[in-house]
Amino acid sequence: MSEPRDGLLVIACGALAKEILDVVRVNSLDWVEVECLPSRLHNRPELIPAAVAARVDAGRERYRDVFVGYADCGTGGALDRVLEEKGVERLPGAHCYEFFATSDVFESMSEHEPGTFYLTDFLVRHFDRLVWRRLGLDRWPQLRDDYFGNYKRLVYLSQIETPDLIDRAKGAASRLGLDFEHRPVGYGDLATSLLEISRLVPA
Repeated sequence: MSEPRDGLLVIACGALAKEILDVVRVNSLDWVEVECLPSRLHNRPELIPAAVAARVDAGRERYRDVFVGYADCGTGGALDRVLEEKGVERLPGAHCYEFFATSDVFESMSEHEPGTFYLTDFLVRHFDRLVWRRLGLDRWPQLRDDYFGNYKRLVYLSQIETPDLIDRAKGAASRLGLDFEHRPVGYGDLATSLLEISRLVPA
């Protein structure tokens, strides 16, 4: 077996693939390779730690340095326990809303209105599949109030502002019966963390 090579392997959530690859491309991080796990794992967060651990072990056969492009993502600390055992770091925060918005901004938004439903670019693009149909609202629209009756607003945390995605996010808010707010947050701590870790490893 050959020795692991220099460079950085980022093992990421499939929902972040576009954003992570954009950061790599824009900053010419040619020594960074990105591998993504299926975004559908978010529906089964208890499966994330084992899936990430297996990919970390496989990745270390090829790379000396590995970074995980997940937040806690609903694992209740289980992902952190796995990564601590393996000596691997991950993105900061509890979920993508927090690291895109940055922790201070997200905390402020949550305190201002706890009844907030958040969307990112990825979730706007896949709203019908991941929210509307996943919750069965295409078949039983009367369930909307059961799911969202305690929510007051939908906040779209956009990574890249485009009229199309803004319009689609407004449409999602209307379908859910929620007030709409747009916060253009960019890549937030996702970009900061990737740049910091990538520049600590040999190219």
